[in-house]
Amino acid sequence: MRGDAISSGTTGANGAGRQQRRMLYTPQERQRRDSTRWTLVQGLLAPFQFLVFLTSLALVLHSLMTHTGTAAADASVVVKTLTLYAIMITGSIWEKVVFGRWLFAPAFFWEDVFSMLVIGLHTAYLAMLLGGSGTFEQRMYVALAGYAAYCINAGQFLLKLRAARLEVGHDDEGAHGHSAMVAS
Repeated sequence: MRGDAISSGTTGANGAGRQQRRMLYTPQERQRRDSTRWTLVQGLLAPFQFLVFLTSLALVLHSLMTHTGTAAADASVVVKTLTLYAIMITGSIWEKVVFGRWLFAPAFFWEDVFSMLVIGLHTAYLAMLLGGSGTFEQRMYVALAGYAAYCINAGQFLLKLRAARLEVGHDDEGAHGHSAMVAS
């Protein structure tokens, strides 16, 4: 779910020093967002990734508490990581279509920065698993750190979705009410 509310720090017409909000999307960006199939892809992948996350989190916590089901926990983190990679790749395509850049468009700069941390932690887990380094518990702690970062990043995108919906509600151009989808 991509969108942004940025304070521009500009003054109002009366010079009162009132901050105005920069629109999340220009009319052209909104049209591209609403017409690309990548918006739908993001909208489908985001809740799927969240379900994978919840399932994996349960398996990881269970395995850490009971010392059973470690293979299932490892497999679930791999699936979560691959899902993350898929949504990141499709999200960067979406960003390129809508904003003309693969990553770090101003509307998503901080979300993309934090996404890099999420990807880094998930990739570190995979490197530990495939490289045979660390104990099972150490791998799971890295995975849990990645999951915590994912939760924060998902929250960032949910706030952007809300901002995009509020913008559409206040838009004088009569936009169709479509909003963009979560990438991380």
